[in-house]
Amino acid sequence: MTKEQKILSLLAQFKELGIDQQIDYNKFYLYSIITHSTAIEGSTVTEIENQLLFDEGISAKGRSMTEQLMNLDLKAAYEQSIAFAKSHSDITVEMLKKLSSVVLKNTGTIYQTALGEFSSANGDLRLLNVTAGTGGRSYMNYSKVPTKLAELCENINQRRKSLSKREIIECYKLSFDAHFHLVTIHPWADGNGRMSRLLMNQLQFEFGLIPTNINKDRKAEYIEARIATRENDDIELFRNFMFDEHIRNLEETIRNYQASIEDTGLEPRIDVGINVGINVGINEQCTLELIRINNRITAKEVAESLSVSLRQGERIMATLKEKGLIKRVGSNKSGHWELNEP
Repeated sequence: MTKEQKILSLLAQFKELGIDQQIDYNKFYLYSIITHSTAIEGSTVTEIENQLLFDEGISAKGRSMTEQLMNLDLKAAYEQSIAFAKSHSDITVEMLKKLSSVVLKNTGTIYQTALGEFSSANGDLRLLNVTAGTGGRSYMNYSKVPTKLAELCENINQRRKSLSKREIIECYKLSFDAHFHLVTIHPWADGNGRMSRLLMNQLQFEFGLIPTNINKDRKAEYIEARIATRENDDIELFRNFMFDEHIRNLEETIRNYQASIEDTGLEPRIDVGINVGINVGINEQCTLELIRINNRITAKEVAESLSVSLRQGERIMATLKEKGLIKRVGSNKSGHWELNEP
């Protein structure tokens, strides 16, 4: 099973279990994204501490004010970003500068350079050159940043408008690409990592995707993937890392949910299928997603992707036909499948 097929299979299972329908699931998942994003940048505030900070205004003992402000600012930036996503606003340089000003509102710095003063707290683009740590590779010259950032925004908007929510894999690829290219341009003197992950998630929110959360414990692999992608000029390296990370998180979320269901003795929620009133099992939903990717897929290929027998694969396809969810157009040899959706 390819990474793309695995993602679609897990997303179908996630949806059928109704994990995102739990009370406050989206809120706490967002808190997790914020906690891990700031942790990658050095924050030691935990998810539980952020929950108390965000909901109750209770500061964490032993945590610096800078760390806590970093998390509060990023929460505010995500709230603004989600509003942009819901309104389907174009990605512009001014939008990114506004988001950056929120991310660095309380922790930004004023810089004095030969070209003048600029403030990271105001979202100003950098007027100096930066490197990735001591002895690290230098990012592009500051003078190129405005043009490159404008080009990135134009590219993102063109791709956004050519995609639909059904093209799940392509939507994820767009978000991953935007993430990589923004951090590579490195438009600001600080906050570039948080901004690149924020932009990625904003695009995912816009397309109704489960947002990607990069675990703080994978920081080294995350940085290595970015370096390898730049050095080899191969975006597939970064995409592969991000898909692997998303698969890992989805699998863990599903395992934890199923374990909690078993502990409480409750029955997992079974979602309705694509057409109202039609129940669709996990393997059937996965098969529908596989058909979206490849409408010439065979029962054998379905069986291999789902790790079931050929007979089971044929039975799944036959059941979907009986339910009126798919139909065959053309001959068995040269035809293709079509989805019957409202």
